[in-house]
Amino acid sequence: MEVSRKEKNSYGKNITVVKQNEACTVYQMKDGSGEGTMTCYQVFPGIDLIYNDFHMPGCFSEFQPKVNMLGIDHCREGRIEWEFQNGSYLYLAQGDLQISSKDNHTAGFGFPLSHYHGITVAIYIDEALPALAAVSEGFPVDITTLREKFCTGKRPFIMRAQDSIQHIFSELYTVPEQIKKTYFKIKVLELLLFLSTVEAPSDSGDERRYFPRSQVNAVKAVMNYICENLDRRFTLKELSDRFCLPLTTLKLCFKGVYGCSVQAYLRSYRMQAAALMLRQSKDSIAVIAGKVGYDNASKFAAAFKLVTGRSPQEYRKSVV
Repeated sequence: MEVSRKEKNSYGKNITVVKQNEACTVYQMKDGSGEGTMTCYQVFPGIDLIYNDFHMPGCFSEFQPKVNMLGIDHCREGRIEWEFQNGSYLYLAQGDLQISSKDNHTAGFGFPLSHYHGITVAIYIDEALPALAAVSEGFPVDITTLREKFCTGKRPFIMRAQDSIQHIFSELYTVPEQIKKTYFKIKVLELLLFLSTVEAPSDSGDERRYFPRSQVNAVKAVMNYICENLDRRFTLKELSDRFCLPLTTLKLCFKGVYGCSVQAYLRSYRMQAAALMLRQSKDSIAVIAGKVGYDNASKFAAAFKLVTGRSPQEYRKSVV
């Protein structure tokens, strides 16, 4: 299906419309590493609600805002990585909410866990102002003021996951089809009203850590190295020395990028790899244990059950 000129200007030439009707438009971004879809609903003129579902390690986006806008992103699952024009990286974690003008990102979006699911509320301010005034007389929120409040700096504003955010967004992921149109209007107005009560960010109040490109590239190299050598055991000191990264920096940056420690990430990855071998190979459990770095089958079985809830034998039987 063809993409309109307006859509190309907004989202970029590297998208395809795979579905379009009166209710929504579904855009697809696809490359050799995976694919992602963006299901877009127009809630009010100038205000879109977009469901984002990506299964890929990253994507190249040509999106460039042509007008004054306010972008509100909520991460339901996974993590999203933004690269900024100054070469620093920022990560949105599960449950977080981010607000920005979309002015300072580059063309790179990463998904460190190779999947990302969330919602974007895209507000095109000049078009949205008269629409909101017409449908919500007396509504005490000015979206121009919100943009000035949250987007005065070059970096986006991020709220860590909390109950108030969860309350607003949780219902949006399970809305019955027959009430979506009206329900989206109510929830967008609720979100804007909530944001009007949030304290404006201060220069010193942002606790979210930004990481330089050199550190991010180094910990990604660490991740690739340990995942390609699952049968070997490494200390953090060995990894720190091998990749010329101070130990404290390795710990902080790895957790910033992947959301957990090196040990926790590797333990989970080992069990995922073991589960795949149990499904697809006839190797014995002892052999599989060795391939993922365990010289003792009993210790491997205990670790596997801790992660998956089943012993290797039980897991293999359940998928045969």
